[in-house]
Amino acid sequence: MGLLEVTKLTKKFGGLTAVNDISISIEQGSISAIIGPNGAGKTTLFNLLTGIYKPDVGTINFGGRSLIGLRPDQVNGAGMSRTFQSIRLFPGMTVVENVMVGMHSRLSASIFQTITHLGGFNAQEKRVREKAVELLDFVGLSDKGDEVSRNLPYGDQRRVEIARALASDPKLVLLDEPTAGMNPNESVEAMTLFRRVRDERGVTVVLIEHDMRVVMGISERISVLDYGQKIAEGDPAEIRANPRVIEAYLGRRATADMQATHGEKQS
Repeated sequence: MGLLEVTKLTKKFGGLTAVNDISISIEQGSISAIIGPNGAGKTTLFNLLTGIYKPDVGTINFGGRSLIGLRPDQVNGAGMSRTFQSIRLFPGMTVVENVMVGMHSRLSASIFQTITHLGGFNAQEKRVREKAVELLDFVGLSDKGDEVSRNLPYGDQRRVEIARALASDPKLVLLDEPTAGMNPNESVEAMTLFRRVRDERGVTVVLIEHDMRVVMGISERISVLDYGQKIAEGDPAEIRANPRVIEAYLGRRATADMQATHGEKQS
C-alpha cells in the first residue's frame, strides 16, 4: 500500500464533473507528477486531497488513515502540506514570518500564552524562528529572511512557499505548478530543490506541472488527467509514447499527422 491511496474519487459542481472516478497510488519516498491540459481537474484533485473540497464519491487514505471529512488544517496536521497555483504569501510580512506561519499546526501555545507571552511562549517562538531560518537556508534564501515578501522576485517567492510548506514537517508535499513563471535556469534549480526535498528531508513529492522538461526530468511516475478522468499512468518513457496523452495535449488532427509521419518513415 502506498503512502497516499486515492480510490474512485469523484467531484461534481452542478452539471460539471470536475474529477471523475480517479484512482492514484503514491509511494512513499517518490517524486510523482500529475499532468493534463488546462481544465483537466488537476487542482480540483489537490483541493480534494487537502480538505478544501469534500468528494461526492471515493476514498482518500494517507498513511493508513482516511482524510475524508477533515478540514485543511487537520489534513496539514496529519502530514500533508501544499503550495498553490497562485502565490499566497502574506505580502506585508517578512519572508521569515511567512515561513513561521507554516508551523501553526505544530504549535502548542494557547491564545492566552500568545497574548501574554507566558508559559514558554517566548522559547517556542525562538525555536520556530530558528527553524524558519534553517528552511530558508535550505531553499537558498538565507539572506532574504528580513525582506518583505512582496519585494522578492517571482522565483524567490515560489521558494518561500516551498519553505513554508516544509515548515509543518510533512510526510508528503503537493506542489501546484511550482515552476510557473520561472525562466529556464530557475526551473533547473527548482528541479534540484525538489530532489533535495525528497532525498535530504525524506518528504514524498507530488507536483502539478505544465513544463514537460521538468515533468520528464524529475518524475518517477506520471498520472495524466483529461476532462476530469485519468487517461494514462506510467513512467516518463511510457507517457511520452502514449497516443492518448499526445492527443490530449495536441488534439486529434496532430495525433493523426504524427502517426502518418511515423508511417511514412517506416515505409
